[in-house]
Amino acid sequence: MNKQKLRRLTMAALCGAVAFVLMYFSFSVPILSPFAEFDLSALPELIGGFILGPAGAVEIIVVKIGLKLLFKGSSSLFTGEVLNLILSLAYVLPALLYYRRNRTKKGAVIGLVLGTLICVVVSIFANIYVTFPVYIQLYGMNWDEIISICSSVNPWITNVPTMVAFSIVPFNLLSRSITSLITLLIYKRLSVPIKKLIQEPGGNENEIQHG
Repeated sequence: MNKQKLRRLTMAALCGAVAFVLMYFSFSVPILSPFAEFDLSALPELIGGFILGPAGAVEIIVVKIGLKLLFKGSSSLFTGEVLNLILSLAYVLPALLYYRRNRTKKGAVIGLVLGTLICVVVSIFANIYVTFPVYIQLYGMNWDEIISICSSVNPWITNVPTMVAFSIVPFNLLSRSITSLITLLIYKRLSVPIKKLIQEPGGNENEIQHG
């Protein structure tokens, strides 16, 4: 293993560790979702992914979730972790793959918008057909109780379609939009020193990326 590849893997691990730490600094948005919490753990996934490529982003996400399971365990029979994995991939990979073909600021913006929209769509199906059904089985609940909990913080939620419209969609749209905006504001400042740490003297920037 050459030094650049080792530095690249080390950087992916460090970004994953930072993403894990950021999961601790989370807060709820009760009016949108009494179940989910917002954090900035996707920020290192995006920034690291823009530098290391799609494969690097996947490595960062896996490290983040692995550390979460190692230090905090799972309180949802791994449902929360699976949802985190699915939504992280749905958000980060489209942004990175689009940017890979359009390496401009406009390309980055369009990629982040694309990733946000895909993540919102995936979140609807993942929550309705995976997460909530597992919670219902795990805690002996039913859909009426889920809707009742949501309705207690947002009276516009009266059934599953309104939960999608007034909880799942706005929460994921808001959280991913904030992360995308912060990424655009700080990426350039962070990417230059990170690339210098990874890249071999006289090396090519494209050699950093893998996958």
